[in-house]
Amino acid sequence: MNNRTLKWGVIGCGNVTEIKSVPAYQQLDGFEVYSVMRRNHELALDYAQRHKIPHVHESAEAMIQDQHIDAIYIATPPDSHLHYALKVAQAGKICCIEKPLSPSYEESLVICNAFADKQLPLFVAYYRRSLPLFNKVKTYINQGVIGEVRHVSWHYCKPANDIDLSGEYNWRTDIDIAPGGYFDDLASHGLDIFAYLIDEYLDVKGIGTNQQQLYSALDAVSACWLHKNGVTGAGSWNFGSLSRQDKVVIYGSKGEIHFSIFQNETVKLITEFGEELTEHRYPKHIQFHHVENMKDSLLNNSIHPSTGLTALHTSWAMDKILNKL
Repeated sequence: MNNRTLKWGVIGCGNVTEIKSVPAYQQLDGFEVYSVMRRNHELALDYAQRHKIPHVHESAEAMIQDQHIDAIYIATPPDSHLHYALKVAQAGKICCIEKPLSPSYEESLVICNAFADKQLPLFVAYYRRSLPLFNKVKTYINQGVIGEVRHVSWHYCKPANDIDLSGEYNWRTDIDIAPGGYFDDLASHGLDIFAYLIDEYLDVKGIGTNQQQLYSALDAVSACWLHKNGVTGAGSWNFGSLSRQDKVVIYGSKGEIHFSIFQNETVKLITEFGEELTEHRYPKHIQFHHVENMKDSLLNNSIHPSTGLTALHTSWAMDKILNKL
């Protein structure tokens, strides 16, 4: 890799790729988005033209087998991740998969084993592990600024959106694709970052229900957990509230850290010396630091914060909350 450009193929050209991810790959020297593919070939052609991508494949299989392509970014809904990931591993190529790694711990384990068997790099787009905001929180914790961490709490809620209320199909709330509904799509980000900031989970319990009956998946979930270092945690997620809230508090023996997973870009530190508020702006293409860290990992053998194994642990925690394990 040190002497050539790594060429990426992208399977799936949905909203997440328009601004969040694909432009980030294109901005880095040494990475090239060589080709894209989606089920609707005309939309793939339009996407390639708009993003100035030189090639379009008509099938994922053709892309994966293309000898010009070194790595594959799987950006499809999670129920298809296993199918494509196994083909990428079999082809011996580097891979990055959108989060969550899959709809279940069982499938996530199969994916991880396939890449481990071939000794292939596997990354997962839990990009918050690479964002400056969350690494500022990690620095506070590691430096003991709030003393010993005791507990983490996250409350997230939002109103039902227009698609929910209309009854229009949405894979994010289809119980066969995302049993936890928006919990699968959104809560995975926070649960993953807590494992990164504090420690891996030792035990996790949860309960969920469908309060609104607007779709087949769950719309209200609550959980509690224990990290391996003894820190306790609790979370609640509701997708039928009046207002939107996104509040995280990490409580320590000598202070607190307040921030949100999605809503704002500030970190509030509270200690005996007072309050300190710092802002950490997200990059325009929010996966930029994640992609940059992938490049550094592949070039310099640095440890990337979001790999198949870290995402596997998050899948385990998610399945524990949904009582699937």
